[in-house]
Amino acid sequence: MNEKGHVRDVYDAVADPTRRKLLRMLTDVEELPLHELMVHFQMGRTAVSKHLSILKDADLVIARRVGRETRYRLNATPLKEIQDWVSFYEGFWKERIVKLNLLLEEKK
Repeated sequence: MNEKGHVRDVYDAVADPTRRKLLRMLTDVEELPLHELMVHFQMGRTAVSKHLSILKDADLVIARRVGRETRYRLNATPLKEIQDWVSFYEGFWKERIVKLNLLLEEKK
């Protein structure tokens, strides 16, 4: 949740390529500290932290304090919403293509 107590939209959170790259990096590991994540980007610590904060607000990453370090790990559960949405349209287009192929076969 953000400072206003609202959960950020998962679609908004994954819309940015930097945040998608962060998510992808977190799929390969149990967790990573901020300093290991930020070396993969041409931006400062604050900018990477802001991206992680947006992902955290969407419940896509979980932050855990270990001493003075914050470690991040992926929570892929909210991505199911996107998968369901894309799956609906995948079925929509498959149906249209089947109908188009049937129409084209009739025209032969």
